[in-house]
Amino acid sequence: MELRVLQYFLAAAREENITKAAALLHITQPTLSRQLMQMEEELGVKLFRRGKHNILLTEEGMLLRRRAQEIVDLAEKAAKELKHEEETVSGEISIGCGETRNMKPLSRMLASFRKKYPNVSFHIYTAIADDVKEHLENGVLDMGLLLEPVEISRYQYIRMPLKEKWQVLMRRDCPLAEKQKIVPEDLAGVPLIVARRRSVRNEFENWFGYGKEKLHIVSTCNLSHYNQSIMVESGIGVAIVMEFSCNQDILCLRPLEPEIESGCVLVWKKNLTLSPTMQRFIEHVKESIAEMGKGM
Repeated sequence: MELRVLQYFLAAAREENITKAAALLHITQPTLSRQLMQMEEELGVKLFRRGKHNILLTEEGMLLRRRAQEIVDLAEKAAKELKHEEETVSGEISIGCGETRNMKPLSRMLASFRKKYPNVSFHIYTAIADDVKEHLENGVLDMGLLLEPVEISRYQYIRMPLKEKWQVLMRRDCPLAEKQKIVPEDLAGVPLIVARRRSVRNEFENWFGYGKEKLHIVSTCNLSHYNQSIMVESGIGVAIVMEFSCNQDILCLRPLEPEIESGCVLVWKKNLTLSPTMQRFIEHVKESIAEMGKGM
């Protein structure tokens, strides 16, 4: 299967219209239709449901779109790396990140690195740790900023400077808002919005310690403090979140007692041949964190 044909497929999937996709690709509509039908014959599956005015992906088509996008992204990334000139630090570094306060120091490191090497660009992909690790394994991402607990035996890593503290996000008119700290028995039977990641939920359930049957989980979320805030504002429940700046007119945060703290690591695959740009960036991160340690 040619890379060019995968790009045709992605354009058709995005536009949901053969004519529009062909125009964007600067080819004729019959040519695009023929290429897509040949792809279906080669794979032995139907990729599109064809209507009078549009086309929609089948389940097999949706699976292929995900893999095709990864392949196209890898090809583009490889092309950029091969164009790298020895005397110039350039190219793109792709980093997968969860929602964490450590994005602030990492962002400063990105800015200071680009100040030294303006021909370097960064692609930031926001997702939970499990998704980031999958993209690291596929080679789509170079690095991942992962919130612990997380399995990192397959990776080289740098420990980030900030600890994340888990807190309870609630409405100000919630009875729990009168408390300075939230202990496990306070949450027995309370509608809870918790993290989807199994390892994070295990951490919280171990802290709770009263038995899972007393936990009243009404929703799970993978990411987005914004979405969790909206759900709490709407009265769905209280959310177990990392400390962040919320709308203090309506919402408030209360710390857990005893505390739950999570570390954060910046990882990349072991036994991977690093580009000169990646090598310099890793050294830059290490030096930046060392400097931050001196100031503490």
